Amino acid sequence: MTLQQLKYVIEVATRGSMNEAAKRLFISQPSLSNAIKDLEEKLQITIFERTNKGIVLTKDGAEFLSYARQVVEQAALLESRYLNVKPAPQHFSVSAQHYAFAVSAFVELVNAYGHDEYELALRETKTYEVIEDVKHMYSEIGILYLNEFNAKVINRLLDDAGLQFTSLFVARPHIFISARNPLAKQSIVTIGQLDDYPFLCFDQGEFNSFHFSEEILSTLSHKKMIRVNDRATLFNLLIGLNGYTISTGVLSADLNGRDIIPVPLDCDETINVGWISHRNMPLTKLGAAYVEALKESVAKDYG
Repeated sequence: MTLQQLKYVIEVATRGSMNEAAKRLFISQPSLSNAIKDLEEKLQITIFERTNKGIVLTKDGAEFLSYARQVVEQAALLESRYLNVKPAPQHFSVSAQHYAFAVSAFVELVNAYGHDEYELALRETKTYEVIEDVKHMYSEIGILYLNEFNAKVINRLLDDAGLQFTSLFVARPHIFISARNPLAKQSIVTIGQLDDYPFLCFDQGEFNSFHFSEEILSTLSHKKMIRVNDRATLFNLLIGLNGYTISTGVLSADLNGRDIIPVPLDCDETINVGWISHRNMPLTKLGAAYVEALKESVAKDYG
């Protein structure tokens, strides 16, 4: 086993494609495939499965990738320290439901650890894809929530994928609305008061199940409902249409300004927001730093 082979595995896992990885590594696709195949035969494990959707990590492959990243990271530190080799670009990826505090934490991570070169990724995406991204190691960390309604379904998916959920905070539900909304001056809002306002929610694509909804109380019916795909569009519609969405109440004024505000929602639900990662696999340096940045961001904006 060589350090180069470990780098090949990391690149293929990052790209999810032999062709794209080969381009990045400046080698031919057959050479890369053969190198991976030789490594799998030597280790007597299957690292990647070839599917009609591309290359995905196996369970053994995900575990191997975790160790490979640690070895390559340590080798880079040795080269930098003793051979005066320029540090390799840093790599880190996180997938999340649409939370402003996740973006704030990402900003802090880049400010604290960004060198001259890095390749980082922040994917705000659908609930099912957050789990899939972490399962296949496209992202080291995923951010989502559990509550009494969705926990059984989500926990089963996490268990099957070898993932674990670590709680960040438990919040009471809030609505996000425009600061100019007639409800903005209230100390608390009831569900009945929301009837005449458009309800905004994030579309979950082919997995548009109640259990994958990013908004609690997903089984409630609404007279007016609009599905969106990104947070910027949702915020614009909150302002332009006096709409509302249901979330945690954690909102960064530094990043999002003061046009959108949280107002407590009168209901007995709670939202347990946390991060997911592979079970029994240590976080990388950047992964651990991002988790700390998440904690600081939540403490700052939620207290």
